[in-house]
Amino acid sequence: MSPQIDSSRTDSSKKNSSSKDNFRDGLEKKLKLRKQQNLFRKRNTLASRQGPMIKIDGHHLINFCSNDYLGLANHPEVISAFKTCADQFGVGSGASSLVCGRSDLHLQLEEKLADKTGREAALIFPSGYMANLAVATTFSGRTDGVFLDRLAHASLVDAARLSGAKLHRYQHADHEALALVLKNSAVNEKLVLTDTVFSMDGDIAPIKELVRVCKQNNAVLAVDDAHGFAVLGKSGGGLLEEKEISAEDVPILVATFGKALGTAGAFIAADKIIIEMLIQFARTYIYTTALAPALAGATLASLEVLEKEAWRRETLSALIKHFCNSASALGLNILSSDTAIQPLMIGDSEIAVRISDKLFDAGFLISAIRPPTVPEGSARLRITLTAAHTEEQVDRLLETLGKLL
Repeated sequence: MSPQIDSSRTDSSKKNSSSKDNFRDGLEKKLKLRKQQNLFRKRNTLASRQGPMIKIDGHHLINFCSNDYLGLANHPEVISAFKTCADQFGVGSGASSLVCGRSDLHLQLEEKLADKTGREAALIFPSGYMANLAVATTFSGRTDGVFLDRLAHASLVDAARLSGAKLHRYQHADHEALALVLKNSAVNEKLVLTDTVFSMDGDIAPIKELVRVCKQNNAVLAVDDAHGFAVLGKSGGGLLEEKEISAEDVPILVATFGKALGTAGAFIAADKIIIEMLIQFARTYIYTTALAPALAGATLASLEVLEKEAWRRETLSALIKHFCNSASALGLNILSSDTAIQPLMIGDSEIAVRISDKLFDAGFLISAIRPPTVPEGSARLRITLTAAHTEEQVDRLLETLGKLL
């Protein structure tokens, strides 16, 4: 007697197989299209420490695309603090900050950051992305409006969208455009979010004008000082310190540890009520494992080095001026920037990738930045300078660029 065959199960299996094939076919088409558009991203894997000289795939390269602006990622005091704190507190924090993941080191770091920024309190997050999400989703909702600079970082854009508030984008660094959209808005609460130093252009937000416009239109201003904190200002307090902007004028300050401080993580600094609101309602704080305690300890050490070694900011400032003057003399198409971020505009994505590859062959690591990270037609080489670079390394790069372009 022949065995019975369950035709319905066979048909179901075929449908599932067909569905999976269609899914994979769709993914392959998207990846193929990205390659055809010269937008395909590849990851570099370092076989060395972070620094001005790195090793990738057997190649020794001068690194001009790191955000380690002050060269602290390899500072002996920061490394020593990390090791000591790991010995004392272990590696993982073990839980969220509201359960049992917050250590004495987290408390000390929060107090240090509050003091550094001239605010009542601070709150630590595992990343700047999570900190920005916390701000928008805690302080705005469906009846409110979030107002973003057109070139705001992706984390600010995502934060605004996830908040459920009405999203408004104003022309880049145009305080008059912001004033107009704020004036015409009928939302309940108005939250303005902006970078201080824009990560792909290197220019600085017109912070004093933004403060004035927000006051006139009853809006709350929050800034992401990821690329300014520890670099700008008399003591490394960031753009707000440099421009002498008070905590009352900018109630919410976000900044990161993974750039100029050379570690990882981020923080929000504000008054006690704002911080308590974040502790009680910010989902990216409540529902995530706390920053590793050793990272908190290493960041404390970075802040101490920042105070002791002011020459690092001075060296970086001198290198920036030298690069800008020399690039201008060579006629290079560098965007106007007084910060460590010096974008060399190319325009076409394919050409940007080709030049980046040629620089790699010549011993330099500089990434080609392409859409959607930057607007269509504005592909560029994002050159970043650090205090760990030498003037001779900068001159070698400029000489090579002069020959390639």
